[in-house]
Amino acid sequence: MNVLIIEDEPLAAERLNTLLGEYDPTIRTIAVLDSIEASREWLQTHPDPDLIFLDIELADGNSMRLLEDIRTGSPIIFITAYERFALDAFRWMSLDYLLKPVTRQDLARAMKKYALWSERNAADQSRVGNSSYYKKRFLVRTGNRMHFVDATSIAYLVAEEKNVFLITRDGQRFPLEYSLDRLEAMLDPADFFRLNRKVIANVASIKDIRTFMNSRLRISLQAGIRDDEAIVSRERVSAFRKWAEA
Repeated sequence: MNVLIIEDEPLAAERLNTLLGEYDPTIRTIAVLDSIEASREWLQTHPDPDLIFLDIELADGNSMRLLEDIRTGSPIIFITAYERFALDAFRWMSLDYLLKPVTRQDLARAMKKYALWSERNAADQSRVGNSSYYKKRFLVRTGNRMHFVDATSIAYLVAEEKNVFLITRDGQRFPLEYSLDRLEAMLDPADFFRLNRKVIANVASIKDIRTFMNSRLRISLQAGIRDDEAIVSRERVSAFRKWAEA
């Protein structure tokens, strides 16, 4: 289990890391970050950890700013010296709200909540793994109106900075409230492939495939009158070829 700690008080971060090790020696703290800026950069360049411990008041501001900027599928346990942030905290994917100093009992209770969340999430993923549970449509918004877009009508999905967009085969563009990691699990892998960190493509939208520098591939994607490109990274080329020839 990989844990990320975001805490600007070194002693508090060290204590939390020690308590986690006492609770479960298999827990691995993959990073300890002390600011919003450092956390934003880390989350943009690393896979989601299994769990995030997040101090609310950091030296460079309220960490809820970070959650407004970054999409993460990781559950969060907030840590703070103040009770006044509790209502705001539960707007996010938070499992618990711990007051400093964190006790062994508090941490054990929070980790039990994580275990229950993890079990439910695994069950959801198992259902998604069955072809009958692949997502067939999305509810999208245009101004004050909402309508459905069938999965078969998707050309590709793209992450741009802190937003994810669905591009239809006729070129329409809609924001989604899912991360690309979650969308990758939702969509039928017979039709959709994760080309890189930012793009998932429908096979029906791939217009052209060309070799590119450093053993990569350059993919032309067509959506209506739009022509976009995506690069398949070298480490994903083999998987792409197997998917393309399935």
